[in-house]
Amino acid sequence: MTWYSLIPKAELHVHLEGSIPHESLFELMKKYGGDPLAPDVAALAERFRYKDFPQFIERWIWKNQYLREYEDFTCIAESVARDFARQRILYAEMFFSPSSFARRGLAVQELTRAVRIGLSRVPEVHIDLIADLVRDFGPESEMVVLKQLYEVKDLGVLGIGIGGSEHKFPPAPFKPVYDEARRMGFHVNAHAGEALGAASVWDAIRYLQAERIGHGARAEEDPELVQYLAEHKIPLEMCPVSNVRTCVVGSLLQHPVRRYFEAGIIVTVNTDDPKMFQTSLAEEYRLLEQECGWTRAEICRLIQNAIESSWQSEEQKQALLACFRSDERWQN
Repeated sequence: MTWYSLIPKAELHVHLEGSIPHESLFELMKKYGGDPLAPDVAALAERFRYKDFPQFIERWIWKNQYLREYEDFTCIAESVARDFARQRILYAEMFFSPSSFARRGLAVQELTRAVRIGLSRVPEVHIDLIADLVRDFGPESEMVVLKQLYEVKDLGVLGIGIGGSEHKFPPAPFKPVYDEARRMGFHVNAHAGEALGAASVWDAIRYLQAERIGHGARAEEDPELVQYLAEHKIPLEMCPVSNVRTCVVGSLLQHPVRRYFEAGIIVTVNTDDPKMFQTSLAEEYRLLEQECGWTRAEICRLIQNAIESSWQSEEQKQALLACFRSDERWQN
């Protein structure tokens, strides 16, 4: 076991449906008749290689066809949580996508309960939920989903975000949805600066008042935005390996995470869809140190940023920080 594997970790930008261990996903595929495009687990892993961001979205939709019943969500939630526990991820704020499955006949409330049942079977890791609304479905549809989510807010649904085809659907039309979400007591973030440039990040801030930005890899296309993010302490949920895999950036060495860190932006490092990008938090940290020159003290700072930028209560944050700092690997 390596230092990267053993150090306690926290993650703020990770999707439930993109974190399903391949073996668990393959069992679901067999349950529904399988797919000749993925006759075994190795072939399934090969499906998760992409030439660009749109192809990643296509594969995301392909995978989701094998999530059809509430018990499937309980199954994958437990499987993901056990995988996180093995990785020593002690806290996560995890996206799930009720909108996508509501369109297939699953009630948002029952789906959320099914996910929570699965997560609750693994007490070694605390996972709160963020509902990832879908740009492609439009604000009217997502307002309906938001109101249904409010009924199960007490199941650890801390906030909402917005994902989907950033390159096709801008944030501005979703302003009423975000205004209502804040009124309901939800936190809000937004995927931005991934498939589009700095203007998308500005719009997520101006129209949606996003508290955190998911990705933001292309924010540096506007130096004024970089300065704004630093001055206003808007955290970035950065996903280096994800951005390389989807060709948002050309290579890990070209990724802006170091430049943002040095510019004073609150940076966190996350996996996004770890099983679809063949990564893990431990692997992200290893690559930062061994290929990009980060120190372990700086990696600990990234982990601390995640805790401090989380949507837990201040009391919960301080307790988690104390737990992390007491670990011998953190001290050394």
